[in-house]
Amino acid sequence: MYARFSRQIPSVSSFFMLLMVASAPSISTAQSADAVIKFPDRALRFIVPFPPGAANDTLARAVGQQLAASLRQSIVIDNRAGAGGIVGTAVAAQSAADGYTIVLVPATHAINATLNAKLPYNTIDDFSPVALVATGAYLLVVTPTFPPKTVGDLIALAKARPGQINYGSAGIGNATHLIAELMKSMANINLTHVPYKGGTPALVDVMSGRVQMYFGTISATKSLVQTGKVRALAVSSSKRSSAMPKVPTLSEAGITGFAATGWWGILSPAKVPVGIVRKLNKDIDSIVRKPEMQEWLTAQGFEPGGGSSEEFSQFIKDEIAKWGEIVRISGAQNY
Repeated sequence: MYARFSRQIPSVSSFFMLLMVASAPSISTAQSADAVIKFPDRALRFIVPFPPGAANDTLARAVGQQLAASLRQSIVIDNRAGAGGIVGTAVAAQSAADGYTIVLVPATHAINATLNAKLPYNTIDDFSPVALVATGAYLLVVTPTFPPKTVGDLIALAKARPGQINYGSAGIGNATHLIAELMKSMANINLTHVPYKGGTPALVDVMSGRVQMYFGTISATKSLVQTGKVRALAVSSSKRSSAMPKVPTLSEAGITGFAATGWWGILSPAKVPVGIVRKLNKDIDSIVRKPEMQEWLTAQGFEPGGGSSEEFSQFIKDEIAKWGEIVRISGAQNY
């Protein structure tokens, strides 16, 4: 009888093992809460998955400088260019989920979700969306000597000479490519795509007339328009850009309902404590709402972002669906 009863009583060591297992969740929770309270107690790494000097890099450095002041910690910009932003974004996804690594991603992040058959990360599950920093229209620019003066003229010429008008892009599947493909589809015209390794060489060839048109960010094209090196026909957004209010939208110019904009936002790796994500979101939201930051963003061709991390999360999901449809229309695919 005693023997049967004794076998049901755990040993002292087993008892303490059970006690440790039972208390583990509360210890983990306490450690997480402590990490939130102390955050940040060291420098943050801010990954930019594009080369120095590009619009993404310029925006990251402007926001990073303000965020460093707000957090009272250094922000180290880490440029990890390659594969249309995939290389640097993958580095971020594989980083520790402690809030000390963040990454600036453009609309390409949503595009890559359907453009690429395989990615080294899951676009949704491997990240915690932090904040939407900015949005921005793309500007349709043409060679100064190109005969069409309006979008209507361009469409008429494209229909008269199918396939004879060339447009450049910053690469297959890039927003500069897909927006032109959307224009082709909605205007029912045939244009020839000439992909480049980046926006700069594409713009160089638009200026020289080797290709006739290009959709570029306003930050990259505004000064070229102002100096007469290219000519602006329209913006891609549903509303006119604050940076170039005299330039009509494509919808106003005759392609009714056309709307496609770029965006830039900050992500952290998945499973970063919610308290840290909310702190970063609060600080970044405050930064983009500052009058001086809004003035700078507008001058660069951006529209200020903002909002909660939850709103940004839903925004990304909506963008994946929208760009996925444009990818389908274009037939573009990376493997």
